[in-house]
Amino acid sequence: MLPNVTITPAAAKFINRIVRFSGLAAGAGLRLSVAPGGCSGYSSEFSAEQAPQAGEQLLEVGGVRLFLGAESRLMLNGITIDFVETATQSGLTFTDPNKAACACSTAEAGAPSGVTKIEIGSITRGRPAAPTPAA
Repeated sequence: MLPNVTITPAAAKFINRIVRFSGLAAGAGLRLSVAPGGCSGYSSEFSAEQAPQAGEQLLEVGGVRLFLGAESRLMLNGITIDFVETATQSGLTFTDPNKAACACSTAEAGAPSGVTKIEIGSITRGRPAAPTPAA
């Protein structure tokens, strides 16, 4: 079952730029992996990919192609994905209107409840390279 996800125009523009500038052929999309964890309740990774892998499903929302595994599909149901840019940071945010704000000391003051951020510096194309063994 595919999740009910809202993608804002700002997030769609950001995601489509990632995919377009990755150099992949038409039909490529964003592999988005979301798991429980982190202060806001979400831990996320993403990369531009040509096609979904085995076990992933394609979700198309607002002109954005997302490749989602089973756990991500469950975690993203009801989530709004946005792109936020301020003077000090920018990245994707995932807002769950049903989550309470985090009370830990690392939470940003004034951050909306249920929000996690993905920094631009975490963007990669494909899977990370395997570490090279020490000689």
